Order: sequence, then structure tokens, then C-alpha cells
Amino acid sequence: MTFLDHLEELRWRIIYSLGGIAIGTIVAWIFIDFFVEQILLLPAKTSSLKLQSIRPFGQLFLYFQVAIILGLIFSFPNVVYQLWKFIAPALKQKEKKYIKWIVTFTTFCFLCGIAFAYYIMLPLTLKFAAQFGSPTIENNFSIDEYLSIVLSVLLGAGLVFELPMLSFFLSTIGILTPKLMRKYRRHSIVVILVLAAFLTPGTDPVSQLLLAIPLVILYEISIFVSKIFQKKSA
Repeated sequence: MTFLDHLEELRWRIIYSLGGIAIGTIVAWIFIDFFVEQILLLPAKTSSLKLQSIRPFGQLFLYFQVAIILGLIFSFPNVVYQLWKFIAPALKQKEKKYIKWIVTFTTFCFLCGIAFAYYIMLPLTLKFAAQFGSPTIENNFSIDEYLSIVLSVLLGAGLVFELPMLSFFLSTIGILTPKLMRKYRRHSIVVILVLAAFLTPGTDPVSQLLLAIPLVILYEISIFVSKIFQKKSA
């Protein structure tokens, strides 16, 4: 393929990705009341948070924002598929046959990260936010700020859980090695503990440890993945 052919291929992959996001956004908008009331606002209800909208048409714009982000989440497998189809010409034939498993596992890791954030990270964080401070000061939260925190935590955790797939990709192209990851294991654990403490400010050490353990497991899985695919690429 020539340079212009690659640009044309990239253009169509972007169009297919945006089309998938658009379809996902439409589906999210059809069921927007369910997603907002029964899913996104549920952590606030269980944490006794009081939410308020302080902008004219604030909820309308908020619903649009939620629909677009949910559309991105729904179409994530399609976006990953289009990305791998674009880079497929540069891969060896034996590497191309893994694309179905790559898309499946990437999506699985992303959804696991979202589930982990929704059921563990958000309850701990919101509970602390609702209970912190003087009892004479009422903690009322803007709905914009609340959903911004919720959606950023969900997407952030989903991306963090892609660590094994990132390890696979970097190992395949020869940048990352198991030896290098084992060498900096202690440094990585320290970073993980700091990250867990940052994500759960003011909570007890047990909660922080509860967040750190899956991240350490992900790092160990990444070493294992790097070891397997480094041998195969060799």
C-alpha cells in the first residue's frame, strides 16, 4: 500500500469508528432515563449524596454528555477492531489470526475495569465525600461535578485494566520484556500503593489495600503475558 492508500484506509477506519459511536449514542439516548436513574445515580443514592442542577437546561446538556460517553463505551469493541484492522497489514500472518481474541480480551479487560470502579471505587470515594467535613455544613453536590467524577473514574479504571493488553502489544514489538518488568516490580508496587491511596482519600488502609491488590495482580498478569508473547514473537 502507498502512503495515500494508508491515509484512505485510516479515513475509513475513523468513519467506521465514529459510525459505531453514533449508533451507540443513539441506543444510549433511547434508554437514557434508565442509564441515568438506575445506574449512574445509584451510587449517589446509596451514599446519601444530595445532588442539584444549578444551570438552566443543565440536565438536558448532561443527558447529551452521558449519551455520548455511553455510546463510546458501547462501541469500544468496534473501535478496537477498526484499530487492529488498520495496523493488520503491518503484522505477520500468524499475528493476524489473533485479532478476534485480541478484540474480545481487550473488551473484557475494559469492562472489568468499569465494573471494578462501579462496585468498589465509587462507593468508597462517594461515601467519603458525603461524610467528610463539619456536620453543620450540608454537602450538596452539583450534578455536573458528580457525573464528571463518576464517568472519569469509570473510563479511567477501564483504561487502567488494559495493562495486560498494553504489555502484549509492547512485548510483541520488542519494547517491553519480562526481565525489565520484574526489575522494576518493587517500584511499580510503590506507585500502585500511592495510586490506591490517592483514589481512596481519607479511607481506612483496608479499603486502600482492596484497591491496590487488583492492580498488583494486573501487573503480574502483564509480566506473564509479556513472557508468553515475547517467546512467540522470537
